[in-house]
Amino acid sequence: MTARFYADLPLHTGQSVLLPAQAARHVQVLRLQPSDVITLFNNQGGEFEATVERMGRSEVAVRVGAHSALEREAPRPVHLVLGMPANERMDWLVEKASELGVASITPLMTERAVLRLKGERADKKRVHWQGVAIAACEQCGRNRLPLIHGVSTFGDWAAALPAPANGAPRLLLSLRAGTQPLASTLALYPGAAPVTLLSGPEGGLSPAEEEVAMLRGFVPVSLGNRVLRAETAPLAVLVVILLSV
Repeated sequence: MTARFYADLPLHTGQSVLLPAQAARHVQVLRLQPSDVITLFNNQGGEFEATVERMGRSEVAVRVGAHSALEREAPRPVHLVLGMPANERMDWLVEKASELGVASITPLMTERAVLRLKGERADKKRVHWQGVAIAACEQCGRNRLPLIHGVSTFGDWAAALPAPANGAPRLLLSLRAGTQPLASTLALYPGAAPVTLLSGPEGGLSPAEEEVAMLRGFVPVSLGNRVLRAETAPLAVLVVILLSV
């Protein structure tokens, strides 16, 4: 696979363009030269072959070549809603979820969450996580970026939820007694309808938060009798969902 770069630009076969600064830096780090071929995608579908035309001190010019309508998206969109784990664990989770094919990620401040973000700091984190998702898509071959929503409190997010749609399951990872296994619950929702998955931070969601989620149509599910880390459990569910279609 040739080196792949996200370019937030209109792309058309035959045009010459300057790469965005981030992509240009990566081209220079890789020591690519004029006539070398790369792949560009702009989140509008498919990908373009492009040829390096000129290398400057801080600019890289390329000529856009043929477009391929190739897509590598998951057949079933999964929208991940997370009580944010602390420190670099959230970065790792965003990266791996993007590689696995998640459609969107909503970071939440929940009752037990260690990470607390608001204002400018929250905005900077969202931009950072979107960058992590972009890098993951460049590496894994996705041509569509997952949407990273702004940080919200659990209460604000729950209050803004629309009514659940028929056939589009809402799943809540839970350790409460009587919770149904994930696989048997998914079997009740065949097809490719979108799935919304709610997962808690270290320590999980509080009982009150779980009650609120269930009142809004979330079904508690379990991965079994082992307790996985906050950054591991949602990724395990993603794999199960994406392999079930």
